[in-house]
Amino acid sequence: MFVIVVYDVGEKRVSKVLKVCRKYLYWVQNSVLEGEVSDADFASLKAELSVKIHRDEDSVLFYTFRTRRYTSREEMGVRKGGEDRFL
Repeated sequence: MFVIVVYDVGEKRVSKVLKVCRKYLYWVQNSVLEGEVSDADFASLKAELSVKIHRDEDSVLFYTFRTRRYTSREEMGVRKGGEDRFL
């Protein structure tokens, strides 16, 4: 499946959340990652994030698509992300 993750977390947790997400997805820009993952990896991603965030303060959004076939993305301005999944 194709997944887009958007997060808004406390300053102290930003690097921890980004590190977990980059294990599975590509960083696109500040607080946004995307990529193809298996169902098992998606479950692992959510499980790892659930112990890193504070549910009463932080927000993580998951947009899931069965395939990337019907999605498109246009870039305007500076390209911030990349295809590198490892820190």
